[in-house]
Amino acid sequence: LAFSHFLIESHIHLDPGKMSTSYLLSMMASAIYISSALGFFHPSSSFTSLSHRVVHQSTQSRVPAFSRRTSLYMGRAAAVRAATKGKTDAKKAKINGQFGKKIIMAVKQGGSPDPVANRQLGDVIKQAKTNSVPADNIARAIKRASESSGGADFSESIFECYAQGGASMIVNVLTDNPNRAAAEIKNCFKKNDAKVAESGSVLFMYDRKGVLEVESELDEDGLLDAAIEAGCDDYEVVEGAEEGKFVIRVEPTEVSAMKNALASMEIEPKKVGLAHISKAPMECSEEDFEKNMDLIDALEELDDVDEIEHNMSN
Repeated sequence: LAFSHFLIESHIHLDPGKMSTSYLLSMMASAIYISSALGFFHPSSSFTSLSHRVVHQSTQSRVPAFSRRTSLYMGRAAAVRAATKGKTDAKKAKINGQFGKKIIMAVKQGGSPDPVANRQLGDVIKQAKTNSVPADNIARAIKRASESSGGADFSESIFECYAQGGASMIVNVLTDNPNRAAAEIKNCFKKNDAKVAESGSVLFMYDRKGVLEVESELDEDGLLDAAIEAGCDDYEVVEGAEEGKFVIRVEPTEVSAMKNALASMEIEPKKVGLAHISKAPMECSEEDFEKNMDLIDALEELDDVDEIEHNMSN
């Protein structure tokens, strides 16, 4: 009985016809010893109590198995949560780093660490706060740029590429090491079957526009009157990437006028900048779209990549 229970618990299936008597006896002795150690078999017990114990232990044996499976599933869930948290933390760290670079550039280009006197710096700080960049990070970046050594010199550059399904991409870079950035980005293109485009061959398919992102419903008539009053002759309002957000597109020279128009309506834009807007958006197949998104994900992991723009409509 103990030997049979041992085989059942161990999921072992033996064919006595194919094994020697000495081997089977050895297995039985081992089974009795192990079963005794585990509490399945007690030589002094009666057959009745042994039978009861075997049935009872056989029923209980299902519980640890379930517990092990539950623990495994909980382990997987924890791993998923940890991976998600890791990605979130990495994204936050990159955003903080990007704004650190932009603040240093703004201080150097504007010639002043004072956000009131340096309008460019003031705009960058507003954007940084909107993106939840800690105040300590902002202060450290300003101090670093203001020191006599001046810190690193950052420069902006653009890389163009042709992706899957006729899609095109513009990769905006902000780096203190252009050679390193170029090597990493081109290598990323190659690994994801994208083709490096000659300078200007992709850019001509896009318009350079000023963009102002707001998080509130816009009164179209009120915005029109305010824009005309502020001297903004031409603009376009489109839905943002997130629900409840809207993007106002204007000519780069009229960004300031549109900001004044919004201010007269007591609306503070959450983001102000310049962007490349595709003249001819393209819808890719699902397979090509997934491949292109893999390329974008890979590019976004590079520290020197600031922003990626594309012409995919889906």
